Amino acid sequence: MRGGAVAAPTAVLLALITLLTFLGTAPAHAAGYRYWSFWQGSGGQWAYATQGPATARPGDGEAVGFRFAVSADSSDAAKPRAAAGFGAVCDRTPAKDGTKRVAVVLDFGTAADAPEGETPPAARSACAQVGEDATAGEALAAVAKPLRYDSSALLCAIAGYPRTGCGEQVGGGKKSSQGAGSAQPSPAGSDAAGGGDSGDGGPSAGLIGGVAAVVVLGAAAFWQARRRRG
Repeated sequence: MRGGAVAAPTAVLLALITLLTFLGTAPAHAAGYRYWSFWQGSGGQWAYATQGPATARPGDGEAVGFRFAVSADSSDAAKPRAAAGFGAVCDRTPAKDGTKRVAVVLDFGTAADAPEGETPPAARSACAQVGEDATAGEALAAVAKPLRYDSSALLCAIAGYPRTGCGEQVGGGKKSSQGAGSAQPSPAGSDAAGGGDSGDGGPSAGLIGGVAAVVVLGAAAFWQARRRRG
């Protein structure tokens, strides 16, 4: 009986090791989305915006940036390649009472990120002189029309680029909520606990840990029961 009591939990543990090995080596398929991301200048550097351009209200002398690219989420989003500076863009625009000046930096991305059949325009910057209470979206509209939005207020195109599409998953045809719409996505890893997936197509650490805990506890209970019977 003792030999069987030891063999059973050992077999369970071996099964656990096999399971964890399989989960750990399962291929991860990261989803990429083609969209305009929104950035704010901070200390001369670009910081991924925590609000969408429809609600963010940059102050006089600040810079905002928009970058078109393919990325999975905010943790790997491509920044505008131009500097996050105000002076070089707005130095020639004199201050005016009742308005503010916002440097708007536009990076249309690379050919690799462009939709099929389209060529990204050259990057450019402009100084938007707008009302003191204007949002980043209003500053953008002042210097980069035409803009295109979808029915969910997701920013799809700046200065007419791209002509079609809006936050689609590359190769999948799905729409992303990652783009410069009403609110920006949370950085990777800060999602609310409770989801079973890691977000990249592979098993999450929570899922693996949960499976491990269940199997180990089950093996221990089985072993204790066999010892009592023995």
